[in-house]
This record gives sequence, C-alpha cells and structure tokens, in this order.
Amino acid sequence: MALGLEDKKAIVAEVGEVAQSALSAVIADYRGLTVDQMTSLRKQAREGGVYLKVVRNTLARRAVEGTEYECLKEALIGPTVLAFSQEDPGAAARLLQDFAKENKELEVKALSIGGQLLGAEQIDVLAKMPTLDQARAMLMSVMIAPVTKLTRTLNEFPVRITRVVAAVADQKKAA
Repeated sequence: MALGLEDKKAIVAEVGEVAQSALSAVIADYRGLTVDQMTSLRKQAREGGVYLKVVRNTLARRAVEGTEYECLKEALIGPTVLAFSQEDPGAAARLLQDFAKENKELEVKALSIGGQLLGAEQIDVLAKMPTLDQARAMLMSVMIAPVTKLTRTLNEFPVRITRVVAAVADQKKAA
C-alpha cells in the first residue's frame, strides 16, 4: 500500500518528535524475522519504554535531520527498524541486544548517543549502562561508605573494652 504525502509527513513528524526527546537510538536490520517475532519485539519495546518503528530510510533520514541522531543517516541502508530510548539511555540497546541473542536474524547496524555514531560492536557499552535507579543506588552506596566505616570504627572501641572486661571476669572466676 502506497503512502500518501500527508501520511509521509505525519510519519516524519512523529519520528522527528520522538528523536528530539530520545536519550539514545539504535538501528537494526530485521530481515528474516517473522511477524510473530516482530510483534514480540514491539511488545517488549512498549514494556521497556522504547519507541520502535519500521520506517522507510528516506523518511527516517528526513525525520532525524536537525536532531542529534543525524549521524545515523549514513547507516540507514536496507530494511531498518529504529529504536529510540525514551526513559533510560541503555534501554533500546539492551532490548535489541537481548532480542538478537534469541533471534540471530536481527542484526544491529549502528547506535548513537549524544550525537556520536557508534558501531554495532559497541552495543555492549550502551547496553551495560546502569538504569537511573541503579546509578542512584551506586551513588548512594559510595556516599554512605565513609559514614558506615566511621561508625564501625567508633563502635569497635567499646566492643574491645567489653571483651577485655569479660576476659578478666572469666579469669577471676576460673582462679
């Protein structure tokens, strides 16, 4: 079914708007995936806060113009699925990496974060980025470590005195 000019403009506007607010983008070749597999991928994307869309390359090029994902233009060759992370920078990379492990037909082409084009081999870097909650937990553990250590150190002195007194008491009882 051919797309009319208004439909094309709507797609470009929708993808462009998502690209403006996205934290990262991943593009992949979906050749060989069945309809059920694509449906499963779309469902996982919705659950993970990832915008996933199959778009014609010419429309995708126009949609990313003027955004930080303009660098992806050169990688838009062949059947392409666009994945934009909306809430967590690593969400799209994790989604496609995990899905590609189960479905060898899905091949990641390129990814972008902060206006930098990264090769498909660097998907691990983006996929292993901690989520916001994980990053907060790591920060809090680093911030609380010195306080915890100080508390343990200050608490150790009375414990030692108690042990010495208990040992002396045991010796006197034994004698």
